Order: sequence, then structure tokens, then C-alpha cells
Amino acid sequence: MNILPTEIPEVLMIEPRIFGDDRGFFFESYNQKTFADKVGVSLNFVQDNHSRSLQNVLRGLHYQIQQPQGKLVRAIAGTILDVALDIRRSSPTFGQWISCILSAENKRQLWVPPGFAHGFLVLSPSAEVLYKTTDYYAPQHERCILWNDPDLAIDWTISTPPILSQKDQAGQLFHQAEVFA
Repeated sequence: MNILPTEIPEVLMIEPRIFGDDRGFFFESYNQKTFADKVGVSLNFVQDNHSRSLQNVLRGLHYQIQQPQGKLVRAIAGTILDVALDIRRSSPTFGQWISCILSAENKRQLWVPPGFAHGFLVLSPSAEVLYKTTDYYAPQHERCILWNDPDLAIDWTISTPPILSQKDQAGQLFHQAEVFA
């Protein structure tokens, strides 16, 4: 696997080694030892999530203020714009975000460590996203930062309003949100 750095050092793009021929392809999407050795992360993943969304659906920016989750995210169908926002007040990159394209075609994954808010926008007619988490879903601790907060100026690459859940419509502005120390 190739590890591609992003502008935020702890957030990593992971490019698997793909073995393909005229019959199809094979790749190892996760190997605990390789992940620990190459990425430097030895956290255990405790939950796998699978979502399907239609084009222009935006999910996020989500995080858990307690039981924070690290996420290993990939698209297995379609294409998404994936976003990670640093919400660790003590971090030199606090309030900064990165975005990348994850697709079934490029087979890339994004490692989003605990302490980050995460969201994605579906760019294709539909997309299926799989992500592993390092802690269990705890709805009582879930928080949401408003996707279009002008202070963050996240470039979602869209010209029309996205399709949002009620929870995402009610997200908090970044300067009002609970963040990590």
C-alpha cells in the first residue's frame, strides 16, 4: 500500500496495491499489521458501517465528543468528496480541513483519526461508503458542525444546495461547537 500525506499530517490517504487482469481485480482493503506498520496506527476497529446515498446527498460534519471515533473510509460504489475537519483545539491545524475524492474506481481510503469531524458529498448518481470505526456509535455523544459554515469555507464543489438530513441542517457553527481540548 502507498501512504499519501495530506495537508493535515494525521489524516492519510491510503492507496492499496491492486492486482488486476482481464478477469477482474483483487486487493487487500485492510490488514491490521500492515496498517500499524505503515500508517503507525495500532487502534482496533470495533465497528463497520455501510451507507448508500444518492447524488447531492451530504452527510456531516459528524463526530462524537465522547467515545471519539477514528474512521477508515472508502467508497465501494460511485464517487464521493470526503472531508475531514480538525477539531482538536490544541492542534496546530485546528479548524483546518482537507478533502479528497474517494471512488470505487480509485479504491483509495482516507484515515480520519479521532479528534476530527467527518463528512462526505455524493458526486455520482449514487454511492456506497464503507467505514471502519475505532469506537462504537454513541448517539448521545454525537455532534454535528454545519456543513456550510462560512468561517470554515469548505469547498464542497457544488453549485446547488445539497440534500441534508434534519440533523445535518441543524448543525452548529464551528465557533459554537463542542471541540476537543
